[in-house]
Amino acid sequence: MMDLLLGLLRDMLLAMVPAVGFALVFNVPERALKYCAIGGAIGHGSRYILMEYGVPIEWATLGAATLVGMIGVHWSRRLLAHPKVFTVAAMIPMVPGVFAFKAMIAVVEINHVGYSPELWAILIENFIKTLFIIAALAIGLAMPGLLFYRRRSIV
Repeated sequence: MMDLLLGLLRDMLLAMVPAVGFALVFNVPERALKYCAIGGAIGHGSRYILMEYGVPIEWATLGAATLVGMIGVHWSRRLLAHPKVFTVAAMIPMVPGVFAFKAMIAVVEINHVGYSPELWAILIENFIKTLFIIAALAIGLAMPGLLFYRRRSIV
């Protein structure tokens, strides 16, 4: 249990760094930087917890992105800013860079060495995982808008 808490704390602290870095790149107002950091930590931390309990990374990312989106809507109403000010930078730590990198390396290897079923399997697995994680981030980011700002009924 202690290892889970220490891992979660480390994960959340490290997730704050890219969230704030990208918030600075996106010219987020200075008063909102701490919320971007907290959002990044909450998102990555909740994904970490879900994955520790056996949820696949794609579904864990969807849950974490939806949570960050909901919190961003709450903060936007309280601080009178657009929700994307808080949520876009907070989603950045969950971008699937490792899976995309492995897929690109497999493409380069196939080009250099030639086709092999093992390389093709690595390419397809990592590419599809990357696509599903990015889709989960996009859907999670859009979820509050679909639920709260919808003027017409769904049916």
